Amino acid sequence: QVQLAESGGGLVQAGDSLRLSCAASGRAFSFYTMAWFRQAPGKEREFVASVTGSRSTTYYADSVKGRFTISRDRAENTMFLQMNSLKSEDTAAYYCALSVRYYNSAYNNTDARSYDYWGQGTQVTVSS
Repeated sequence: QVQLAESGGGLVQAGDSLRLSCAASGRAFSFYTMAWFRQAPGKEREFVASVTGSRSTTYYADSVKGRFTISRDRAENTMFLQMNSLKSEDTAAYYCALSVRYYNSAYNNTDARSYDYWGQGTQVTVSS
């Protein structure tokens, strides 16, 4: 049984930093793509960042590029999202996701429908 568990969310002020973690269990994830998505109230879930199974290639949404950094620890089956210079528009529930459709691929997978496993989410609230 695959399980993803996010942690690290909270309430911060604009300009602050947060680090989200996603602990994965149930199978080996090293060669598959993992990603962060977020969903604000009344809005659709949107892609934030991903790290692929091929050389840990990373991709970012334009809205977070230069401020957020995604990384993974293959040995610990853990993924991270370092969020710096947070803005009020970053306020959302953040979800960890795993896609097992592209093995050892550097494909830029931003479509939430192609992710097979999801965590429960962690809330990030940025006050201005």
